[in-house]
Amino acid sequence: MVRDLIRHLFPRAVASDTLRFTYTFCLGGLALTCLLALASTGLLLLFYYNPSPAEAHASIQFLEGSVWAGGYLRSLHRLAAHALLILLGLHTLRVILTGAFENPRKLNWVVGCLLLFACVFEAYTGYLLPMDQLAYWATETGMALLRTLPFGDFLRSLLVPDAVGGPLSLLRFFALHVAVVPLAVFSLAMLHFFVIRRQKGLLPYL
Repeated sequence: MVRDLIRHLFPRAVASDTLRFTYTFCLGGLALTCLLALASTGLLLLFYYNPSPAEAHASIQFLEGSVWAGGYLRSLHRLAAHALLILLGLHTLRVILTGAFENPRKLNWVVGCLLLFACVFEAYTGYLLPMDQLAYWATETGMALLRTLPFGDFLRSLLVPDAVGGPLSLLRFFALHVAVVPLAVFSLAMLHFFVIRRQKGLLPYL
């Protein structure tokens, strides 16, 4: 799977008439670039973030006010997250409009949808981590909406065992954001590229 991912990103040859900018807009590649930027900036942010209700916001303030380029690093992480969701939305729209979700690419359409949902959930879990008023009330609203879904109360109890912003809930959001969901996202991304290679893709990669 890793080999096919590398071959997809760096093919030996590509037909010249498929390199037109208007063909796919390289939305998938741009989304992958944002994903890599998120992983690298998120790794650096881990050196300063403290996942406790009493210290989380203070660690963010220290990062932005006392660490060289800390504010830039956090802004880059946030903007890359926004760009990733926008690009994934546009990529999904292009697949729908071009009919690329039909057989024999239906499996990859399912994988792509799972990848989109995982990225949205990843963004949601990261929203609480700064522990400011915006983060608190946005997460509180999300948890209230979750309770309207089937098994919503059960899912809420898993994500928020004490209260929004409590020690356990913050720790679970932190673990999901930095370990569990990223692992799922990168696994689905590799599977997505793997299936593209196996199905010869929309472009005739050689």
